[in-house]
Amino acid sequence: MATSSPVPANVRSADTGSVELYSPGAVFSWPELQAMAADGVLSQLYQRGYMLPGTATTPQLRARAASFAVPPGIRQRVVAGRMTAAWIYGCAAEPDRLALLVDATRRVSSLRSTRGCTLHEVRLGPFDVVSLGGQMVSSPLRTALDIALHVDAERALPALRKMLASPELDVRLRLLTLAVEATPRVPYKKAALEILSALHPEPG
Repeated sequence: MATSSPVPANVRSADTGSVELYSPGAVFSWPELQAMAADGVLSQLYQRGYMLPGTATTPQLRARAASFAVPPGIRQRVVAGRMTAAWIYGCAAEPDRLALLVDATRRVSSLRSTRGCTLHEVRLGPFDVVSLGGQMVSSPLRTALDIALHVDAERALPALRKMLASPELDVRLRLLTLAVEATPRVPYKKAALEILSALHPEPG
């Protein structure tokens, strides 16, 4: 396998700037991309997404890489959420499985058999979703809310601390607490408030 820089296999996403992200397609197969990664020509970003070594990862690139693992037919009807969204925002480790949200009013039954994805039927408001890298992602505040409510404390706390410490995400603990308190009665609401109480700074 030659070690020269590859020709882009995919049309670049409009909001990833000048950075190319590669996935299996008409130009390179997945084995070829894997071989180029083994040779150091490319670096794997997530599953079927590859980029040139030394490329700075951004939320747009991570979202684009995640989108490659979602079947094209449903890509515009699902939203990357929970710890997957936290990873996209740079606040959590790469997920083993994509957490995908689907509004309860528009179910996607065909997704249930999709490998590498976990489906969660939820209610999504008009400000709960943003578009990054061609993939819909839960907004930072909705992501933090879902993590507090649905992720165990061991994984939730580090992710939430990073989100709260990222000015560009504009997630504030007081607002997040109010969002949890305003959530209709759910089994994990008390546990979520306990997680948030652990995020308050220690008294001086």
